[in-house]
Amino acid sequence: MHGSNTNWVILTEGDAVTLVDTGYPGDRARLLASLAQVGSSPEAVAAVLVTHAHNDHLGSAEYLRAAHGTPVYLHQAEVPHARRDFPHQVSVGTVLRNAWRSGVLPWAVHALRSGGTAHVPVTVPEAFPAPGALDLPGRPVPVRTPGHTDGHCAYHLPGAGVVISGDALVSGHPTARTGGPQLLPDLFHHERPRAVACLDVLAELDGDLLLPGHGPVHRGPVRDAAHRAREFAL
Repeated sequence: MHGSNTNWVILTEGDAVTLVDTGYPGDRARLLASLAQVGSSPEAVAAVLVTHAHNDHLGSAEYLRAAHGTPVYLHQAEVPHARRDFPHQVSVGTVLRNAWRSGVLPWAVHALRSGGTAHVPVTVPEAFPAPGALDLPGRPVPVRTPGHTDGHCAYHLPGAGVVISGDALVSGHPTARTGGPQLLPDLFHHERPRAVACLDVLAELDGDLLLPGHGPVHRGPVRDAAHRAREFAL
């Protein structure tokens, strides 16, 4: 599902769903409409899985937890970030210093209007309950891909040949100069060298459908998409 600038994924299994990411706080109406679009509802969400705790992915996680008791799962290293114990995102100063770059100023205006700087911590974020495939609709397998944030995770659906890559590998962004598989621009990464290295982790995942946090769906071997992004990153 495509939000205003960020994507989220709905995995369905019978009457239950797993929601991967939730968009900006300002995307809530779109998020709820997308659940209805697949014949579901907020009450049917078995869990929210978060790739990482930036506001454009975490926006409605606490709303679902507080209103419907939906558990919110992340990698252990990302749990304190979701509580907002510390920030792992681009600072206002960095954005201002890069405002001359193509697309940065319009993106920043949109982010502000959509709640990109709102305080939306998850009160009780939870680490994954066990290693391996999660006992949730879709049976997603968390794959740690740090760099964009310290606890960033992709999610692999081996049986479906799908990789949900979050911001570890995208196919477009308002601030990007080109389309296609790529890393986000450098200013958005907490540790860029680790983000680059994690492209090798994604290249090892079997799949031919990439669902990124930003940009359109990418069809074709995920291995090739990761290798392409690595070439452009070097």
